[in-house]
Amino acid sequence: MTENTAASVDQAQTASEATGKVPAYSWYALGVLVIVYVLNFVDRNIISILAEDIKADLGLRDDQIGFLYGTAFGVFYALFGIPLGKLADSWHRVRLMTAGLAIWSAFTALSGFAKNFTTLSIARIGVGVGEATASPSAYSLISDWFPKKMRATALAIYSSGLYIGGGISLLIGGAIVENWNQAYPVDAPLGLAGWQAAFIIVGLPGLLLALLVFTLREPVRGQSEGIVTPPAKDPFRGFFKELVAVIPPFTLIGAAQGGTKGIVVNLLGAAVIGGIAVAMADFTGNAQQWGAVGIGYYAIFSWASTLKRRDEPTFSLIWGTPAFLTTILGYGMVAFMSYAASFWAAPYAIRVLGEAPSTAGWWIGGPGAVAGFLGVILGGRLADWLRERLSAGRLIVVAFGLAAASPFLYLMFTTQNPTLFYIAAFMQSLFGSSALGGAAATTQDLVLPRMRGTATATFFLATTLVGLALGPYMAGQVSSMTGSLSTGGLSLLVALPIGLLLLAIAYRTVPTAERTVIERARAAGEPV
Repeated sequence: MTENTAASVDQAQTASEATGKVPAYSWYALGVLVIVYVLNFVDRNIISILAEDIKADLGLRDDQIGFLYGTAFGVFYALFGIPLGKLADSWHRVRLMTAGLAIWSAFTALSGFAKNFTTLSIARIGVGVGEATASPSAYSLISDWFPKKMRATALAIYSSGLYIGGGISLLIGGAIVENWNQAYPVDAPLGLAGWQAAFIIVGLPGLLLALLVFTLREPVRGQSEGIVTPPAKDPFRGFFKELVAVIPPFTLIGAAQGGTKGIVVNLLGAAVIGGIAVAMADFTGNAQQWGAVGIGYYAIFSWASTLKRRDEPTFSLIWGTPAFLTTILGYGMVAFMSYAASFWAAPYAIRVLGEAPSTAGWWIGGPGAVAGFLGVILGGRLADWLRERLSAGRLIVVAFGLAAASPFLYLMFTTQNPTLFYIAAFMQSLFGSSALGGAAATTQDLVLPRMRGTATATFFLATTLVGLALGPYMAGQVSSMTGSLSTGGLSLLVALPIGLLLLAIAYRTVPTAERTVIERARAAGEPV
């Protein structure tokens, strides 16, 4: 950023604080980020409406389909989110998001050329790595473009892209696969099936959108709270340190920096996590799923151990704070149900209710996008309103989103009436989406400005390694074991009591944790 640009942005922020208004450019930039997030979830979620065709064409099981949607994407999304979150804390966030958008769009298009389970898995991993740049960058940017009192609302508006993109993906995917297969029953261009053409068609526009994102101005870091953080002298140094700390087997290098004790602790953690993964693989017969999950959880364990040695203040405010952990894990249970319900809704409608892909895409995707948008915006606004009256008021909305969505999830996977199914899917999306803004804003309030990218990456660990990597897969695994997709969907309700317990603990601990952020950071060695 040039000195003139930095000065103009800083002056705009000062004027904003004086008038109580958010600069127009902040709203414009937020609008661009929403479009990016819409495309993010189009590329991520389109596999839902294509699942039945992919399953038939490649000869896959429900648990493998769940793996492709959740685990193959989610584990690497989570792992690379850590070093990329660190990079978002130290480098040019707009450039980082531009590069990530180009990468995940390219891998989405490459998914259309997959010929088997392995190549499609690799493409989904590439999508996950690229998309890992988006939210750490966006959350940090938004927290600088908007004042604290507007943060949950702004983050909720950004997060609406999740539901809009998810809905649009079903509309577009259903239409493409039906029209393509009808137009080319044989001798299709390049020999592509309808589901392959859909991946290519939705992937290519992201390369053009990356050019628009590149034009956004980088705000002054920490300006919204008056804690201006100067640019890092060597921004990539921290990124490479995190990359080595989180990617096995290089994690042993990070462990060795802690001496003999560090290596012993790391190997012990690897043995415990590996043993659990082997046992689960043997029980379910799915080595890919639990191998990937085992790698993911071991990598996170190694990273957290290394973070404690390298950056005690950040570790203290994230991993060392029960309020932060119970908040992200509590929301993780919302994600566990919501990701799985949204993914398996279209296959359930097509397979069990006999609906055509275009019909299912229209009645799940369109209303689902509206429901998600309304839920996340209204939930974010309500969370901000409650935050002004109760220190942990935002968590009430998170708990409500989990509890209110559960009855409709039950109805979705038990009804044989398509109309009732679509209504239940709408309501499940409406209530489930209301939890996101409050949870995200709470995590941002519990850390210092320089830690926001890392905090966001940690927050998304819960939504991916707990919600995305386990929820869709578990429903698919139960479906494969029982021969009933209905039973698979109902198994997701296990998240309700676990989530409510975690959020109750968070509600009691967040007020004190938020009041003492600076004191606890200083006690851990932060020069504030």
